[in-house]
Amino acid sequence: MSASGYLATPWPGEDGGPQRLQVPHGAAAMGLRAGEKLRAVSRRTWMSTMTLLGTPGEVYLLTHSVLRAKLGLPTTACVERINAETLQTIARSPRLAGGPMWPGGMAIHRNGDIYVVYGRYLHRLDRACQPKAQLRLPVDAPYNSFVILDNGLLVTKNLSDQTPACLSVVDAETMRAACANTLCPEPSIARLSASGNTVYVVGVRSIFRYHWRDDRGALVFDADWRFDYIGNSAQSYGWDVVLDGENAWFMDNGRHTYFIKMIGNGVNPTPNRLIRVSLLDANDRQLLDVCGLAGGSITNPPLIDLQRGIVIGYDSANRHLQAWRYDNDASTLTPLWHKSAFGCASHMLLYPQSGELVVNDYRRAGEEVVVLSIESGFELARVRCGGLNQGVVFPSPGWGRDFYWSSMDRLTRVFVA
Repeated sequence: MSASGYLATPWPGEDGGPQRLQVPHGAAAMGLRAGEKLRAVSRRTWMSTMTLLGTPGEVYLLTHSVLRAKLGLPTTACVERINAETLQTIARSPRLAGGPMWPGGMAIHRNGDIYVVYGRYLHRLDRACQPKAQLRLPVDAPYNSFVILDNGLLVTKNLSDQTPACLSVVDAETMRAACANTLCPEPSIARLSASGNTVYVVGVRSIFRYHWRDDRGALVFDADWRFDYIGNSAQSYGWDVVLDGENAWFMDNGRHTYFIKMIGNGVNPTPNRLIRVSLLDANDRQLLDVCGLAGGSITNPPLIDLQRGIVIGYDSANRHLQAWRYDNDASTLTPLWHKSAFGCASHMLLYPQSGELVVNDYRRAGEEVVVLSIESGFELARVRCGGLNQGVVFPSPGWGRDFYWSSMDRLTRVFVA
């Protein structure tokens, strides 16, 4: 899958890249064998959002402040290079200007620098976490991360469910706007996704896309590809979309009252749905209840296993995890396995070679991380992280038989004992 705007590492950006496949690039699997167990080492954080991998041994952590937001004051972010095993800080940025609070995003550009969008600012840092430039973004609202197109341009947008989203395209080298801002036809909560030089936006009622046109020096709205997934239903907005090269996959009923956990915090009285839209024809689509229970809700994307033809959906509010097998054109989804009373809510991680799926399970008032077989749902191993928050943010692989799990109040390294 194309992601040539990013540094060639196993995990240069959230979800592994702009298509949000949640799959490492060329990384080895956990490779769990009979009798092996998982162990965990954790450190407390202010608010951890994600980890990224640079060159071998480099691990970067993005955190942000939150208490000032409760007082209506501006908040800040911070980037650390951390020890790959102990999680201790090796280098740290100064506090990065942000403003309105929302978990932002971080990526390593193919030019080797780290870019962060947090609050209403875009920051450029070197690999020692020292600032090189910053750009104040046009809307006085939190921006929820960004994508890097194959041409190297950065695209970001503000988060709102009231006013139309505003797309900003930034030249990574000059840290200046590459074109005029683009006003979307509706508000958007979800993070952006991208494939090549095309940006996908999940609005509060429809999904649509823009193509970067070199001849116009601008993003151009694709009037022939749009799907109103809300229609006449009582559903609420969708979250991040996964692009598998042929289809766009996401889930709806994204409105909820999450504070510590997603469980029981759905708002709408309807089930949440898995939605598929063909990238060739937006009229080729499916909408499927995840488990059919009222009050269903999520915060994050589904996961697609391209190698095995499996899609993973979930209902975080009702604690259900569902796998389907899909056929070659994805027109038929057949239930494969299902887990109830399973507290998954976070972005996920798939090792495609081994079929190991990493998910969270919030139970007994605490966070646990579980490795499942994606084909059978069989539990291979689990470990308790110790956090009180149910994670809803971003994991990443490590450099060996390990991975990093961010769950807001702490960062955990999980490894094979």
